[in-house]
Amino acid sequence: QVQLVESGGGLVQPGGSLRLSCAASGSIFSIYTMGWYRQAPGNQRELVAAVTSGGRTAYADSVKGRFTISRDNGRNTVYLQMNSLKSEDTAVYYCNFKWEVYGDNYWGQGTQVTVSS
Repeated sequence: QVQLVESGGGLVQPGGSLRLSCAASGSIFSIYTMGWYRQAPGNQRELVAAVTSGGRTAYADSVKGRFTISRDNGRNTVYLQMNSLKSEDTAVYYCNFKWEVYGDNYWGQGTQVTVSS
């Protein structure tokens, strides 16, 4: 089992920045991808950004150039630096951990990000 603990959400004004963190713990014995998804009210959960064990990254078109995902393998932690935030970025952000070999994945509890003046 893998446990995920997220932090860093909150309320920020348009144009502001936030940094989300997600630390994985438990039985981590193989390579994995970590990422962030988000879900706004009435919408489906969508991928925001992900980073593989090899360092490849993927971003939703809506956040390219504004968000940056990174990982610290020694701490099994992934970060999402969010700049130039917009009201449409308001959502619950969920951390995701996925084994690259086995395919199983785990979710964090979610952290609220609200962009409003």
